[in-house]
Amino acid sequence: MTRSRQSRLAIVALIACLVTALTAGTASAATGSLTGAGSTLIAPLETFWKEDFKSKYGNEVTYAAVGSGTGIKQIIARTVDFGASDAPLTATQSSECNGCIQIPWALTATGIAFHIEGVRKLNLTGPVLANIYLGKITNWSAPAIAKLNKGTKLPNLAITPAFRSDGSGDTYAFTDFLSRVSPTWRSQVGNATSVSFKAGVGGKGNDGVTAIVSSTNGALGYISASYIIAHHLGAAALQNAAGNFEYPNLKNIEAAAKVVKKVPANNEMHIVNPPKSDKLAYPLSTFSYAITPVKGGKGSLLASWVYYALTAGQKFGAALDFAPIPKVVLKAGEKSVKVLQKG
Repeated sequence: MTRSRQSRLAIVALIACLVTALTAGTASAATGSLTGAGSTLIAPLETFWKEDFKSKYGNEVTYAAVGSGTGIKQIIARTVDFGASDAPLTATQSSECNGCIQIPWALTATGIAFHIEGVRKLNLTGPVLANIYLGKITNWSAPAIAKLNKGTKLPNLAITPAFRSDGSGDTYAFTDFLSRVSPTWRSQVGNATSVSFKAGVGGKGNDGVTAIVSSTNGALGYISASYIIAHHLGAAALQNAAGNFEYPNLKNIEAAAKVVKKVPANNEMHIVNPPKSDKLAYPLSTFSYAITPVKGGKGSLLASWVYYALTAGQKFGAALDFAPIPKVVLKAGEKSVKVLQKG
């Protein structure tokens, strides 16, 4: 991520990232309020949705940024009206949610943030990242890293990998990516919103991992792109399948999403590690989902809230490194909103 882009966007994004419990309003002829919980990745965007939505339509939505895993648990328990997750529901979660629908309403990326004093640019690959988090690469001067960063003087400094200690959609995207590029990772750790990391230090939420990376020389962590921008962290360029090193910038996130030609009935999509024909793709891009019950007394209000996010709410995304929802995904989302509207 370029320094000029960070400077241009940091003030707006920082305000969003400091919010821990967010309130948002929704557009509808229906009146009332909604409560939601989940993804910290989407929390900054929810801040802007809140202000615009409430001013237009007057509906209140209170959103708690507690992590995708907790958000899923809360919507299953019906202690909130909707959940938000950067990981699609598993088959078990879908069954337990008893008639829920997941709707992709935002598109962004999980970035690889680093803090190495004196180093401003860093290239990494999926296999190297996997070996760092497996505890096999422990120093920034390791030959595998030096080979990717010729001309950059990397210090003899211990690597401190930081990971999410809570159930997280960022963890899901990160481990999904590593499972696709590292057979060892796939067999030893796997892919989920919460996994047993072999090495590193845990932090709660994007804020927690951001704090570790910010305060620790030698630290590395996977963090949603908007938090990296807001906190002026270094972002590693990650090698894609085409062999190019790309940053989590809008054009690269949009390129990754172009692999979606058709959306399945359950709306589940995986856009990490797209094929080598996708030369500009940032390989750790991800969709974020709203998870709502189809049946219930607030179906109309929920439908209006999600529809707003899919349409008018998208205008706030660029400042926070959220790319526009692709047309094919928007069409699927609108179809799901109609299902929700009918209840």
